[in-house]
Amino acid sequence: MTGTFWALVPAILAIALALITKEVYSSLFCGIVLGGIFFAIDAGSGFTGFMTHVFSDGFVGSLADSYNVGILIFLVILGIMVALMNRAGGSAAFGNWAKKHIKSKVGAQFATVLLGILIFIDDYFNCLTVGSVMKPVTDKYGVSKEKLAYLIDSTAAPVCIIAPVSSWAAAVAGFVTEGENGIGLFCKAIPFNFYAWFTLIMMTAMVFMKFEYGEMSKYEKALEIMNDDTEEDEAAKDSKGKVIDLILPVAVLIVLCVLGLVYSGGIFDSESESYGRFMIAFSNADASVGLLLGSFGGLIITVIFYLCRKVLTFKSAMECVPDGFKAMVPAILILTLAWTLKGMTDSLGAKQYVAGLVENSAGGLKMFLPAIVFIIACFLAFATGTSWGTFGILIPICIAAFPVGAIRIVSISACMAGAVCGDHCSPISDTTIMASAGAQCVHVNHVSTQLPYAITCAAVSFVTYLAAGLTLNLGVVASGLISWVVGLACLAGTLIVLKKKFANKQ
Repeated sequence: MTGTFWALVPAILAIALALITKEVYSSLFCGIVLGGIFFAIDAGSGFTGFMTHVFSDGFVGSLADSYNVGILIFLVILGIMVALMNRAGGSAAFGNWAKKHIKSKVGAQFATVLLGILIFIDDYFNCLTVGSVMKPVTDKYGVSKEKLAYLIDSTAAPVCIIAPVSSWAAAVAGFVTEGENGIGLFCKAIPFNFYAWFTLIMMTAMVFMKFEYGEMSKYEKALEIMNDDTEEDEAAKDSKGKVIDLILPVAVLIVLCVLGLVYSGGIFDSESESYGRFMIAFSNADASVGLLLGSFGGLIITVIFYLCRKVLTFKSAMECVPDGFKAMVPAILILTLAWTLKGMTDSLGAKQYVAGLVENSAGGLKMFLPAIVFIIACFLAFATGTSWGTFGILIPICIAAFPVGAIRIVSISACMAGAVCGDHCSPISDTTIMASAGAQCVHVNHVSTQLPYAITCAAVSFVTYLAAGLTLNLGVVASGLISWVVGLACLAGTLIVLKKKFANKQ
């Protein structure tokens, strides 16, 4: 079973059960158990080997990983900060301010999109920050938690993967070997990252076209009916907090997290000029350490600020610590299960199996390779729940298969786009889990409502990569222009047809 298609079966089972039963905890655990059984059969270690692999190597191993622990602490600290902002009245005050300046449901959604695009440093940070800031606003205008989670998720990884200064750019640059400028190659690939661009365009277009389809339409319609008889929140009206009680902590958090990222990348160890030193530090940044340092500093400053403003007592501030932790328990549990499941598939050689598929297809069908790489990256990221792991497998293969030429740039772009797409769709993706946590949405509901939108963008992107592959002999610029025309035409046509079909039903 090791190194074969069977290595992907535990993740596929977990995803299928989650979508069918609408219950994610037991679904992930079933996938973990199946992975442990497969591993024990191959190793011939029996029941003892199964128990050791699942619990010691799996659960304990994932929680003993320093990177994972840093992310969990970062998650808890942000939960505490959200609890502090709520208790201090900052969230309510921002909601009241937004009600005066944002006049419609469309405005609330578009403001969420803009904020998500502005916070392009890291997807984890994006998910939780945008959710905590915009949830009071979207609640007031009847935007469902499921729609908010979609907006958050669609401005997290898709924005990070086209931002030259982000933890994702640093990760991609780190997977580029043979002494090449990784950031430079990343920048060349940005125009061909069709899934990320089309996701942003489609999301914005649907906000202004005012329609939903699939599972999302049910939640949006149900909330509209509920909000018809909803009275204004009296607690929000009586709140003594001010907008600054939300804006300042978030601004401090952003600044300190950026500083934490470049500090973890060794910005003080480099002797390059200022810009070069910053980029080198970003490319070497450890997101777990950087976000942990930044968020902890932000938490301390936030508590001091609220005490000085006298909107909270020290006792009230400390009561927010367990409250914030409790709010993040579902996300922590799902992340732990997802990391353990990833460990099971890794131990079965899932990455090596997919790498072999790509290497075998690289020799022929050259014109169709970008589309093939896109589909393989989608499938791998969906099954394993990780974009960065997909980068690590496929980018070196693309570089080795195509040392020069336009095909190299487009194939690397297809790899990144497919990884983001699969990550976007997968119930076991940490970014998807974070988006659910940020919107305070039931995780399986977020997955089921987002899936039709992600599949629509994936289909349009696949057609666009076919066009890119067929026109590569015309050069990078001409191929890019033709691909964009084909992709935008497909996306516009698809949205028009969907609106006519589903707007009438609504």
